[in-house]
Amino acid sequence: MLFSGLTFLYGFLPAVLALYFPAPKKLKNGVLLLASLFFYAWGEPRLAWLMLVTIGVFYLCGLAIGRAKSGKAKKAWLIAAATAGVGLLAVFKYADFFIGSFNAVTGLSIPLLRLTLPIGISFYTFQCVSYAADVYRGDAAPQRDLVSFGCYVALFPQLIAGPIVRYPQVARELETRTHTAQDLTLGLRRFLFGLGKKVLLANQLGELTALYRASDEKSVLFCWLYAAAFTLQIYFDFSGYSDMAIGLGRIFGFRFPENFDYPYLSRSVTEFWRRWHMTLGGWFRDYVYIPLGGSRVGRWRWLRNILIVWMLTGLWHGASWNFALWGLVFAALLILEKLAPGLARLPALPARLYVMGAVTLSFVLFNAEGLGQAGQDLAGLFGLAGLPGVTAQSLYQLRSFAVLLLAGILGATPWPKRWGEALLRRRPWLQTLAMIAMLLLCTACLVDGSFNPFLYFRF
Repeated sequence: MLFSGLTFLYGFLPAVLALYFPAPKKLKNGVLLLASLFFYAWGEPRLAWLMLVTIGVFYLCGLAIGRAKSGKAKKAWLIAAATAGVGLLAVFKYADFFIGSFNAVTGLSIPLLRLTLPIGISFYTFQCVSYAADVYRGDAAPQRDLVSFGCYVALFPQLIAGPIVRYPQVARELETRTHTAQDLTLGLRRFLFGLGKKVLLANQLGELTALYRASDEKSVLFCWLYAAAFTLQIYFDFSGYSDMAIGLGRIFGFRFPENFDYPYLSRSVTEFWRRWHMTLGGWFRDYVYIPLGGSRVGRWRWLRNILIVWMLTGLWHGASWNFALWGLVFAALLILEKLAPGLARLPALPARLYVMGAVTLSFVLFNAEGLGQAGQDLAGLFGLAGLPGVTAQSLYQLRSFAVLLLAGILGATPWPKRWGEALLRRRPWLQTLAMIAMLLLCTACLVDGSFNPFLYFRF
């Protein structure tokens, strides 16, 4: 069930709101947990048991860590929890990748497991592992109420695509939270803003990327149109979903962390990763990079730490070698910026062009179905694939999508938001009108059967 689907917008969400707000305070977490389990089972009915098992295992591990009398016992339970989380990912997400790679190297034919990838497993597994780590460190007390803990793990606003919410960030709100008309209004506004990014921009840009994949008349121009379209599509797709999640959280009394901060304005790759998928970057920093020693070690160990983190970051996004290479490309760029500090002193325009060039090429690699297709796509960008420079079809696509691409470029900056907020300060009554108009416009696009994929279901 997609947030940007009619079933969610006009069926599931109104029903949950109608049950949640009249419910007594003590039952609100229970309502959210049941709604979240229903939401998950709607998309993965055969794997609903896995969510229940995950909740149970990490709930018990958290209690065991909290009750352990010695540091050794606490560490043993933390290792057990981390092993459970890594084991889930290894079996359901990476088993076939490892088996296929082993078969390719050895020439064997070990059969693949072909297990269904549970929706959102990377997100809720990371939340569970960080919960165990936070209890171990003393950053959070173990949650003793199973319903509240289950609500934290399965909470549907951020279940399938984040942001990755750490337990200390919502621990107090799980126990007691307030609901105000202002929170409801701001939450709805944020949700509808994200819905517009998803339906009106990401989905339409996705049509151009789909046309490129289906075309037998590619050209260098078409390759660049595809690269630009996908770079914008993935931003609006994922940041739009994050906006919807944050807005829904606000409606139900939770303050989720921000996940994007206009990353395409970055002047270095280091800055880009402070602005893009911030909760994932923060998770790897605090639970992998720093425990490995971070930068407070010798140069070779520091380089090793960066490579490990970025290999894992790449593989987190998908079980394929192109994702691993994608992560290592960013590792190389980050190391280069550390070793060549002059890159940080480039004037604004060259710096931003360098970052956007690197990011755009990286997303071409990211979106490929394997290294072979990635090589063809990248070669096509630079005229190395035997493609013509321009064709009639590519010019037609340029004319057809030029306005949308320009709108996407403008939308990736803070200017539309600033203009909108300035207008609302002068004309507050426009807020309600704008929210209704956004909902109706998005609904019209969805009723029309527009292209409505969600990229991060893959992860």
